[in-house]
Formats: sequence, C-alpha cells, structure tokens
Amino acid sequence: MTETTEWDHYDSRILGELQRDARITMAELGRRVHLSQPAVTERVRKLELGGVIKGYRAEVDLARLGYGIRAIARVGRVEYARVVKLIEQTPEVINAYNVTGEDSWVLEIAVIDVAHLDAVVTKFCILTETSTSIVLNAPRENAVVLPARREDIKPVIKKVTGK
Repeated sequence: MTETTEWDHYDSRILGELQRDARITMAELGRRVHLSQPAVTERVRKLELGGVIKGYRAEVDLARLGYGIRAIARVGRVEYARVVKLIEQTPEVINAYNVTGEDSWVLEIAVIDVAHLDAVVTKFCILTETSTSIVLNAPRENAVVLPARREDIKPVIKKVTGK
C-alpha cells in the first residue's frame, strides 16, 4: 500500500483495534470489525506488506523498570552526525526527533533520578546548548492513529468574506 491508497472503514477499524491490542487473535479481530477471520488476516497481511503496520511491540511501564523521571531535552544546532552518534550511545534516550525551529533536536529521556538526568543532559551540553523539562504527567500517549482524511479537517475559525 502506498501513501495514495484509499482506505475503507474496515482498514481503519483494523488499524484502530491493532493499535489498542496488538495481541488480539485474527478471529477476535474479525469479530470486532465484522469480517471473517481469513478476510481480516488478508487485510492485515496487506497492511504489513505495504509498510503501514511497521511492527508489533510491548508497551512497558518505565516507572516499574526503575526510571522515575522522564524528561524532554531540546538540543540546539550542532553537526547532525555528532548528535546521532551520541543518541546511539545513550540508551536513556528513548525517542529522538530532528526538528525545525530554534532547536535541532527534541529528545525524550528516561532516567532513574535527577542526578542521572544531569549526567545524561551533560553529555549533550558538551556539544551545544540544551534546555530540559521534566515530564510531570502524560494525559495522552500512544493515541490510536487512523488514516488521514482531508474531509475530516474542519477550520477552527470561519472566514468572513467582504461581500
């Protein structure tokens, strides 16, 4: 499947169900989306082959693994390869985004405590300026993402015409 693929409501429902529970059986998935087990299995296979479904993974509780602090670090402009190398050498960086704007990178970091956070952030401070925020809570994470549909976009403000 390519970016121009048309999605029907079955594909959207399958993607939603799999994002909520990737361990669901094909039989149960079929029941939930009102398709036969062979039909839903074929659709999932096509979504996988098309690269829409990139993989399946376990969602872990960082606190239960001993990481008491999550932080967002913004890293300034610096040579791309140097940051990538440091990210690869820093297992505490659990997500990394190369971004536009005043900062070049936004990193999500999981650490044991403030001293651990200081040690991790210091590695990046040596390269360039950084700014760090500790995550207090996350009211929304891993939200289900369905195929984009332009017709679902509604303007916040109605435009006034001069007629």
